[in-house]
Amino acid sequence: MTTALKVLLVEDHAADRRLLEEALSDCKIAVDLNTVSDGEQAIRYVKKTGNYKSAERPDLIILDLNMPRKDGHQFLEEMQGFLKKEEIPVVLLTVSDNPTDHDRALDCHMNYFMSKPVNSERLQQILNAVTELWTPGCCH
Repeated sequence: MTTALKVLLVEDHAADRRLLEEALSDCKIAVDLNTVSDGEQAIRYVKKTGNYKSAERPDLIILDLNMPRKDGHQFLEEMQGFLKKEEIPVVLLTVSDNPTDHDRALDCHMNYFMSKPVNSERLQQILNAVTELWTPGCCH
């Protein structure tokens, strides 16, 4: 039996959320998508579901860098306090081409980096990597 990849999408712009949802639906991997609109909501979600026994625990977090209330860097830094880097892979989304943003995110918890607008082919490659490397038994 195949299990859907549980994805937490952290994105504050409705149009970007819709584009990501469309890109995910174009992928060949079954996805169970939950969305929140800022880093504070994401921290609450991950703290609530982050343990291995939770059926809601995300297999992957797709994280916007620039958000209100708590941005992607702040989310990653806080997440380090209660999850190990290896526990839940994070894809960072941004329009920024500043290498400092990328390096800072790598220092925290980011595993993959993707520029906006999202390309469904690149997203498919990342989902494949997550299912192969991070979630044995999922989606195969």
